[in-house]
Amino acid sequence: FFFISCQEEGVLTRGNATIEVITPEAILRYQGVFAPTSGISVSGEAKIFFENGQYKVTLQDFSVSGGPDLKVYLSKADTPTQFVNLGNLTSQTVYPVPLGIDVADYSHVLIHCQQYNHLFAIAALTPN
Repeated sequence: FFFISCQEEGVLTRGNATIEVITPEAILRYQGVFAPTSGISVSGEAKIFFENGQYKVTLQDFSVSGGPDLKVYLSKADTPTQFVNLGNLTSQTVYPVPLGIDVADYSHVLIHCQQYNHLFAIAALTPN
C-alpha cells in the first residue's frame, strides 16, 4: 500500500531556516490582521519591525489550516502577483526581509501554497 498525503514536505519546502528574533529595541512599522480565503481557518497578526538596518516580518498568535508547501509572502497586492517570498511557513515566526526591498511598496503579507497556487490567508498592512 502507498499512502500519499498533500501534507508532506515537498521539494519546494525543504531547507533549513535560521532562527530569527525580535529584540525589545525593534520598532514596529506596519501591522495587519490575517483574514482567511474560502474554506481556510486562520487567526493572528502580521507585524513588520525594523531593527539593526533590516525589516523583519513576524507572525503573532498565528494559526492556519494545514496545507502543503505554505510560504510567507510580502506582497504588493492581496493576490500573489508581485511579491517577495520570505520562506517556508514553519514554527519559526520571524522572517527577515531581504536587504534592498522597499517595504513601503508592499501592502500585504500572504500565506500561499506555492505547489498548488492556492492563497490561504491575507493580512492587509497599515503603518504604525
